[in-house]
Amino acid sequence: MRTDDPTTASPAPPRLFYFRHGETLWSLSGRHTGVTDIALTAHGEAQGQALRPWVQAITFAHVLTSPRARARATCDLAGLGDRAQIEPDLAEWDYGDYEGRRSVDICEQRPGWNIFRDGCPNGESPSAIGDRIDRLIARLRTLDGDVALFSHGQFGEAFGARWIGLPVLEAQHLEIGPASMNVLSWDRDHPETPVLALWNAAPGPQAPAVPPPADLTLGRRRRCCVRQRPAALAFASRLAVDGLLPKYLRKARHKWL
Repeated sequence: MRTDDPTTASPAPPRLFYFRHGETLWSLSGRHTGVTDIALTAHGEAQGQALRPWVQAITFAHVLTSPRARARATCDLAGLGDRAQIEPDLAEWDYGDYEGRRSVDICEQRPGWNIFRDGCPNGESPSAIGDRIDRLIARLRTLDGDVALFSHGQFGEAFGARWIGLPVLEAQHLEIGPASMNVLSWDRDHPETPVLALWNAAPGPQAPAVPPPADLTLGRRRRCCVRQRPAALAFASRLAVDGLLPKYLRKARHKWL
């Protein structure tokens, strides 16, 4: 007897729409901003407002934001502030002794330092950030409907890596720009397999009013939009050659934004 009656099919699993906060003075200068509450610049506020048409095109069942003011302000400017709930696990990486410092300056004292491998003294380690993300993902997967998340950069890069089952170290290949939208979803043919359906998409003069529906709708062919370093694509190519890159990225069409 057939059991695939569409009227009795299980509801689609939730899609996560991850928004990084807009520009701040510290993000503009490359200073690591964890627990410090830095306000958005005027340009960062404009970036948050530019997200509004995209946000209005999606019906969100849940809206969660980091407790940091810059994330909450971006959420409000995007039009979802009145619905947002604070989620402490969406806070940025705790940079410890490296709070307020630039990577280039840290590397002068500690050559080769990589936060995704080495973490921060008196702050969070990669294993600690991975545990926090895994705990959050486990809770998010129990929700129904689409979920909006307003958070941060390096936390979001690690979040993307953990969503698709990669070690935190591989987050170095997933760049998230200010006020970008990233969609974490599920494979069309294998709904138990998580994918990065859209990555680092940001409104701009050449951007459509809303990202193409095919990129956002579960069950259709998707595009993985990646604005990242050439080294990241070389990394993906190497994995593909080695047979290690999962099919959600082997099939992806990369678009430079």
